[in-house]
Amino acid sequence: MVRQKKCRVIGEKPHVLYFKPRGIPLRDLEEIKLTLDELEAIKLKDLMKLSQEECARRMQISRPTFHRILASARKKIATCIIHGKALKIDERVRLVNARKYRCLKCMKEFKLEYGSKPKNFACPYCGSRNIESLHKIVWR
Repeated sequence: MVRQKKCRVIGEKPHVLYFKPRGIPLRDLEEIKLTLDELEAIKLKDLMKLSQEECARRMQISRPTFHRILASARKKIATCIIHGKALKIDERVRLVNARKYRCLKCMKEFKLEYGSKPKNFACPYCGSRNIESLHKIVWR
């Protein structure tokens, strides 16, 4: 029996979800899916140039698990480039702490009451409207 994947910490959802070779219609391309944790591993290691230990710590996973995720991501990206395939970033997530926020003035965390709209609320501690969402953990 396969064990369920653990939570991974992802910095943000990507703004672009597809890459494909120029001049070839998407319907004619084979698609390879890159998961959000694979994308985060590439970002931390290859773009931000962090050590594997730091990357694993930020994603809250072990270093060997980080290495496996990174190797899988690099293989998928190389396959797309070499063989001219489309790369789709799989954005399916389950948010944990989906209604949790932090005030950027007093730095206290709080939960948004159900029924409240994010644009119409203030920090319950100091009244500031300078609020940060803590929607950063995804479940794969």
